[in-house]
Amino acid sequence: TSFLEKKKPEGFGILRGAMDHIGPHMPKQPLPVKKNRDTERGELMGYFLGKLNATRARDGLGPLSMGRLGRLFLGVPTQDLYYLKSICDDAAKRGNANSFSKKFWWEVNPKNHVPGATGEAPRAFRQTRQAK
Repeated sequence: TSFLEKKKPEGFGILRGAMDHIGPHMPKQPLPVKKNRDTERGELMGYFLGKLNATRARDGLGPLSMGRLGRLFLGVPTQDLYYLKSICDDAAKRGNANSFSKKFWWEVNPKNHVPGATGEAPRAFRQTRQAK
């Protein structure tokens, strides 16, 4: 005889219809609360995204993503992000609406932070950079 032709055990159909589902007999447990994954660094990144994307939308550029900003801030300590926030906010208070974005991108550019970029010889630095 094949597997399909085998006889079912006696009482198989009787018990199956008479049993209740186990769900009503189990105590109701609340859903587990997800961990709060908000971080100080994430809040700062959200702040920068809000400010930068506002000016980018006005200029017709696509918005920055959190991943792109994360890659940009890779290796930058959180304390430095607070400093960046303060100088960009100061620039926005002193200038127009684009000053925040302009100051941000200038500060983030590593070429602007090599010896000679500012201070006593910025003109010589610009000339050597243009010569390359």
